[in-house]
Amino acid sequence: MPLQKLPLSRPIVAACALALAGCSSVSNVLSGDKVDYRSGSTMRESTLDVPPDLTQLSRDSRYLPSGGSVSAASYQSARASSGATVTVAPNQLGTARIERAGNQRWLVVDMPPEQLWPKLRSFWQELGLTLTLDSPEAGVMETEWAENRAKLPNDIIRRTLGRVLDSLYSTGEVDRYRTRVERTAQGGSEIYISHRGMEEVYVDQRQEITRWQPRPADPELEAVMLTRLLTHLGQSPEQARTLHEQARQAPARARVVEQGGTIGVQIDDGFDRAWRRLGLSLDRSGFTVEDRDRARGLYFVRYVPPRPPQPEPGLLGRMFGRGNDETPSPQRYRIALQSEGDRSLVLVQNEQGEPDRSQTARRIVNLLAEDLR
Repeated sequence: MPLQKLPLSRPIVAACALALAGCSSVSNVLSGDKVDYRSGSTMRESTLDVPPDLTQLSRDSRYLPSGGSVSAASYQSARASSGATVTVAPNQLGTARIERAGNQRWLVVDMPPEQLWPKLRSFWQELGLTLTLDSPEAGVMETEWAENRAKLPNDIIRRTLGRVLDSLYSTGEVDRYRTRVERTAQGGSEIYISHRGMEEVYVDQRQEITRWQPRPADPELEAVMLTRLLTHLGQSPEQARTLHEQARQAPARARVVEQGGTIGVQIDDGFDRAWRRLGLSLDRSGFTVEDRDRARGLYFVRYVPPRPPQPEPGLLGRMFGRGNDETPSPQRYRIALQSEGDRSLVLVQNEQGEPDRSQTARRIVNLLAEDLR
């Protein structure tokens, strides 16, 4: 069902705004976060009280003052004299960095995938996103479609009525994230986060019928998630922002080339790095990766060509249901990656493994080249 944007009458809005004006807070007005997937579904719950027939658990006396006033200096000296050690940021990573090639970014950490996987799972859950795909064997997890509530207009009406009638607001956009983990030769991990988006658009001139259709991937949202993941893994917010800024400068590393009537994408990376970048590009560009064969350098994908714009159906078409709702059928292709020393070449093949020179294949090459730049 499409998301509904229900209008409110002005008298009701004005009355409710005056009645609930005192409920708005400064934090809501000054909130500048760009991502908020939790507020639409998470409710504030009251704390649990101990039932009358149960006794309160005994508290640890180590954390209770012995009496009188306690200063920070005396507390630290007492800790030092007792020989107790304080663990600071136990989940902090030894080394972590954000690498970038063109408009693609990924995270490199020195933690093996086996230790990293539970942390990635808890990261998405803390953001309020449910995982619909959680496959450690394939190194892939994917979230459900969710609405970014931070994109809602933060006007006076929503600030006063948002807590009561927030379900009436809708951005008309939903997001999904796919996380892919690759093991490095040094035993660490590379983390790739790709974004997919859908938007609700009107398909008739009267603006009565809506349909969900894909919208372009947002590299900035992917960068925000990588920065938040750095913080979740133990880096301070200042360190995460510094690593993000250091990864901004990078030259274009991909271009379209043509050889004997066949076009492809040439990447200025060796096979290993190009293989991982190509997987990220396929994830964010609307392809469904059915299988992959790294030894042969093949991605087996399913691709749905975009539907060309159709004219508005006439009167008879609307009466007898002969509209232009036909969706192109998905087609299967092989995306081949060939090593050329310090460079790699991406070619599009048909389902039988033969070079594809169709217009759809050229569209795929241009799509991948634009994303790999």
